[in-house]
Amino acid sequence: MLRSLHRWPGLVLAVLLVVLASSGAMLSVYPALERMGAPQAEAGLTVAELAARAGATHPGLEQIRRAPSGRITAWWFDGGAPGSAVIDPATGADAGSADPMPGERWLVNLHRSLFLDDTGRWVMAAGAAGMALLTLSGAAMVARRMGGWRRWFGRTRGPWPGRVHVELARFAVGGLLLSSLTALWMTASTFSLLPDEGTDPAPATATQGLARLDPAQIPLFAETPVSTLRALSFPSTQDPSDVFTLTTTGGTALIDPGTGAVLSSAAPTPWERASAIVMMLHTGQGAAVLGLILGLMALTVPVLTVTGVVQWLRTRHSGMRLKGNAAAGAAETILLVASEGGTTWGFARTLRDALAAQGQSVHAAPLSQFDPARYGHAKRFLILAATYGEGESPAAARGVLARIRALKAPPAAPVAVLGFGDRAFPEFCAYAGDLAQAAQAIGWAELMPLGTVNRQSPQDFARWGQDLGAALGLDLELTHLPELPAGEALRLIARRDYGAEVQAPAAILRFALPAQSLWQRLTGQGFARFEAGDLLGVLPAGSDLPRFYSLASGARDGFVEICVRRQPGGLCSGQLTDLAVGDTITAFLRRNAGFHVAPARTPLILIGAGAGIAPLAGFIRANRRRPVHLWFGARTPESDFLYETELTGWAERGQLATLSPAFSRAGRREHVQDRLRREGGTVARLLAAGAQVMVCGGREMAEGVRAVLNDLLAARGQSLEALKAEGRYAEDIF
Repeated sequence: MLRSLHRWPGLVLAVLLVVLASSGAMLSVYPALERMGAPQAEAGLTVAELAARAGATHPGLEQIRRAPSGRITAWWFDGGAPGSAVIDPATGADAGSADPMPGERWLVNLHRSLFLDDTGRWVMAAGAAGMALLTLSGAAMVARRMGGWRRWFGRTRGPWPGRVHVELARFAVGGLLLSSLTALWMTASTFSLLPDEGTDPAPATATQGLARLDPAQIPLFAETPVSTLRALSFPSTQDPSDVFTLTTTGGTALIDPGTGAVLSSAAPTPWERASAIVMMLHTGQGAAVLGLILGLMALTVPVLTVTGVVQWLRTRHSGMRLKGNAAAGAAETILLVASEGGTTWGFARTLRDALAAQGQSVHAAPLSQFDPARYGHAKRFLILAATYGEGESPAAARGVLARIRALKAPPAAPVAVLGFGDRAFPEFCAYAGDLAQAAQAIGWAELMPLGTVNRQSPQDFARWGQDLGAALGLDLELTHLPELPAGEALRLIARRDYGAEVQAPAAILRFALPAQSLWQRLTGQGFARFEAGDLLGVLPAGSDLPRFYSLASGARDGFVEICVRRQPGGLCSGQLTDLAVGDTITAFLRRNAGFHVAPARTPLILIGAGAGIAPLAGFIRANRRRPVHLWFGARTPESDFLYETELTGWAERGQLATLSPAFSRAGRREHVQDRLRREGGTVARLLAAGAQVMVCGGREMAEGVRAVLNDLLAARGQSLEALKAEGRYAEDIF
């Protein structure tokens, strides 16, 4: 429901919101320009003094107005000809034209009514209401994505459109909500839907037969500072009964020109004061800095629109949209999916299709949408959950565990959890296990015990399907064929070989960046956008299971680079290391947002061994402002010191602050974790300075590195878990 409340108004009102926000952003500049271009009254200047100066230079003066920006404008009628100008309050002389600045009136008419008068005002009011709805629903979705309001400013993960969307939303949400709500108030005021009409002073006439006093002789003018002035109207020389009308922030007064006495007055009502504040907040008139800030926030709307549409299009073309999906409130089987890279959605499609073939009504949705109140006819819940990193939830499922634990009563329908992971990692299917434990803790009935799928095994999935079929009394066969993204041809343009001397061949392979269509560049598909640390998926001949290699380059580098160590009997590594320059492979990209360098100026600690240096080299190559410290492990400096030449050059250019190699078959004969411990004082100082740590390499190396870091952090009363929670520790382990 929340996602629909956010998506459909955004898509329907996209063009209107862009016009509304863009014109508002441009208008926000005018109050600041007006204030900078208008002479300001000196402190303590009174209305009497201003009127005297303006009257001396403009015979026939009829009115003086002061704008919230401080600009003072005079109108007069001299020799039968009207005149107007911005005046200098210090002299009363003309200082500029009284006309609006170029383009201002056109933008105001566009912003308020689309040049359609009252009809256009209602249309723009609908846009403001849509903006308010999108802002509130978007804020709730950001909180859900980040795992709660307390983690509002946490680090974002996932594909670039989602990350940009969230970052801009977090920056602009307050300003967009303020602008939309004040716009609705102003619309209501325009159509007299609010009781904010001002109260006029009681009618009064001047004392007959008396000469008109100079402004300096009128006590109220001498007591009123110009800083509170809104308007001063002079009595007509043709009408002896006419009076002075003085309007300030405190109200309006009618003054006898012959005696200087106040004949009648009226103060603004609370509603009128409130509307004046709303006008200031919305337009920036009288608060130029606030106006510029709100205008800057409004400029995010076009970008939010583009990224939102890109996300919607990606969803439509991804596994997250399953054909024949039953409505949430009518389905008997609720299939919830937590996936980091999208692979788990392929298994969800296979399961949904098999259940539907057995006559079951199935509603499939992201786990992030879990809300028991939505599923009025549910008879069972099936949760397919991948584990990310060291036992963490996929980015889109953050906060779901907390929502399950906070339920006052468990759902009536039982639940079954199936985890997806890799047994090579200590935290195999840990997130799925956490979900199962949370369900058990609140008394949620178990349909069947926790199941697991190792390395996307179709056989594991089929066996779990048989157990599920037995629990449901169905003949359920799950034949899953992995769905792979469409690959692109990559041509090898360079290679460097290492490790032959120590019987551990490795190669740095550089491929030409394939040409990208305009659509791919706009949406970030294909190889249009990628960073070091993302993954290159390669499907070797003779296998249906892709192998993934960490990228040592980003799209800005203009090439695709990986580092491959030939494994004994390795199918894909053997084929890749046998490539000759000019040969091609078919490959695809997979984002790995959890292994990207955070934007910061704090130190960056990179730790890797062997081919694990690939993404670390990419981070150093892209570094322009951070002190980067690399600990790297190899066998000997002569055989497999990967990227040695580049590392030397990066150090000379300041992209790499320190390099600490460890060689297991030369010198001290130590592994990278040994050198890390030996230089623990340096590491501890960097951690104390807020360093981010990135680790890439084999499982055993990573375990050793964790042990060293845990010891160093424990000595300071900290832990590796705390570092992870702060987004300062990431691993890419194979």
